[in-house]
Amino acid sequence: MQHIIDRFISYVTIDTESDANSETTPSTAKQWDLANKLVEELKAIGMQDVTIDDKSYIMATLPSNVDHEVPTIGFVSHFDTTPDFTGANVKPQIIPNYDGKDIILNAEQNIILSPSYFKDLLLYKGQTLITTDGTTLLGADDKAGITEIMTAMEFLINNPEIKHGKIRVGFTPDEEIGRGAHHFDVDKFGADWAYTMDGSQVGELEYENFNAAGAKITFKGKSVHPGYAKGKMINSILIANNFINALPKDETPQETRGYEGFFHVNHLSGSIEETVVELIIRDHNKKKFEKRKELIEKITKKINKKFAKQFGEDIVITEIKDQYYNMKEKVVPVKHIVDIAEKAMKEVDVKPLIKPIRGGTDGCQLSYKGLPCPNIFAGGHNFHGKYEYVPVESMQKAVEVIVKIAELTSMPNFGLEAPKTKKKK
Repeated sequence: MQHIIDRFISYVTIDTESDANSETTPSTAKQWDLANKLVEELKAIGMQDVTIDDKSYIMATLPSNVDHEVPTIGFVSHFDTTPDFTGANVKPQIIPNYDGKDIILNAEQNIILSPSYFKDLLLYKGQTLITTDGTTLLGADDKAGITEIMTAMEFLINNPEIKHGKIRVGFTPDEEIGRGAHHFDVDKFGADWAYTMDGSQVGELEYENFNAAGAKITFKGKSVHPGYAKGKMINSILIANNFINALPKDETPQETRGYEGFFHVNHLSGSIEETVVELIIRDHNKKKFEKRKELIEKITKKINKKFAKQFGEDIVITEIKDQYYNMKEKVVPVKHIVDIAEKAMKEVDVKPLIKPIRGGTDGCQLSYKGLPCPNIFAGGHNFHGKYEYVPVESMQKAVEVIVKIAELTSMPNFGLEAPKTKKKK
């Protein structure tokens, strides 16, 4: 386990925060620091055909060690971290033999990781946890996934008696800003299917995700001295507030779960003259997803109509862009790739938790680019914030799942039972 700990810490202490406002790929130059390190490490452990392109997409091959034809499978993770919370100067803390009590992340700032609030902690009593120091995120999303893929490939190379087909590995930038698969060359990758190692709790196995869109809404106003503002001032901040209040109150991230969709206002900035609201729109159901976008447009038209005479032009300008779609449509026709992962988990004593992703991964877009790509747990919890942690034992189990998937896909019928046929009467 120490090998996993050392590898993981070597990754998370490198700042790879992405930037949605950047037009380059990768969106931040500092992502190259880890990308280049990963390339050298892949070569060092014995991977072949290691490449990195001008946009920092990394690919590598573990050749087949069987003499019969088997599918080529892939494993994918991303090396950027979210811009929602700082990933600079990460100082991981190791908590061995966790006792089930509060963990003081930062005594000076009184930041405590408590099972009374984060109840999942109690699942890992007696295990080794890696946490933040309370001032940054940890980066287990998705450097835990990279750690697991790298460790699994190294294990297979060092244990050639374990049979497997050709395996392709891919590491991507900018997943956290929705661009991780934009420049991913599926043809070059050459896998029949792949798995993203980008889930959370041990056992997670996901092949359904949100349909996703982002909206940028600009509100225009007119600034007039407040003492003489009667009938003249138009305060864009208040209009933006009215817009937000017109959204369903119980359809926010904190009020929904499972297959329930939401509107999430994640940024607001402005003045009397102009206010900009950014929000994300999510729903598993395609029809409901389209209706959510229609509601945004409906509220926009209603406000514009109200101020048409006073302002003389549209006071609200709405831009909506689709981001990704539910991979279920692309994965269900090849459902055996999920069944293989489920069987692999069971064979290494992991209870599969098959559920929809309340978010997205590179696999969503890759599935629509022709590479079916379910998502497997990486083990971390509380991503994108200072309370993030990962149990080392969960990362170890993820390594075992990867190895077992590789082994199963080299077997006849992938080690799955043949479907039962009904007897004719």
